[in-house]
Amino acid sequence: MSLFSIKLNRLEQIRQLPLGLEKELQKITEKNLTAIFGLEFVKTEFNLGNLRIDTLAYDKENKSFVIIEYKRDKNISIIDQGYAYLALLLNNKADFILEYNECKNSNLRRNDVDWSQSKVIFVAPEFTKYQKQAINFRDLPIELWEATRFENNIILYNRLESPETSESITKISSRSEIVSKVSEEVRVYTEDDHFKGIPEKIIEVYEELKRRILELGENVEIRPRKKYIGFITKSNFVDCHLSKKKIKLWINLVKGELEDPKKLARDVSNVGHWGNGDYEITEVDKKGIDYIMTLIKQSYKKHSI
Repeated sequence: MSLFSIKLNRLEQIRQLPLGLEKELQKITEKNLTAIFGLEFVKTEFNLGNLRIDTLAYDKENKSFVIIEYKRDKNISIIDQGYAYLALLLNNKADFILEYNECKNSNLRRNDVDWSQSKVIFVAPEFTKYQKQAINFRDLPIELWEATRFENNIILYNRLESPETSESITKISSRSEIVSKVSEEVRVYTEDDHFKGIPEKIIEVYEELKRRILELGENVEIRPRKKYIGFITKSNFVDCHLSKKKIKLWINLVKGELEDPKKLARDVSNVGHWGNGDYEITEVDKKGIDYIMTLIKQSYKKHSI
């Protein structure tokens, strides 16, 4: 990837620079976990058993722990190492709860955590072709992020995406006891999971809504979660839940920020709900999509800045 700056209508290339030692990458990432990944920092260099976790983080949206590792070794298997950390997490839940409570002065309980949403993030200046191929599974609880430094104090964090047609990790789980055991508890959700048992007419409305949302910009990504399907740029701007009778949306704006002349969105700022934001739309149909998109665009603009 080439980056340029504009000076007097001329492009000048911004040179790529070495990122430096692994420790430097770790310090930069830990101090900016919320900005980069939307995660809460918990602990650096967390030792448990015979493994050391570089960075322990917590995902408040999914109520789950996230393990972050900074890779320099190009020979170690991403899957083997990732699942070893996930197994460590699942086999020592009480230790992770204790560490969180001590570091954050909190009272997190075991049942407050959704262990099925646990995941591992690997960060490196570059991954090998072999390591990139390792994420070619649609339901792998492992993410690869490449961090690239440029001059002018610019750092780019880029998530490597797996192909949409990738197969399931369960096809190889029978060859690995650790992968098999972790897969029994950890789950990566897809859009298809949210379509199960949903009438075709509801799915048709969702597909039309999705098409319109994706047209907002190339920076829009779809992130299916356990309870809803999230549409994100830098963060979730609208979340969608499908049921047998209707589609429900949550618009990620704070109470008072949404301009809604028709008063279609309900204020749920003081009500427990799935999704992000203080506004809920309880029913979506094709006739109402034009107006609903005017509400979604407001959230999209805020979360794209």
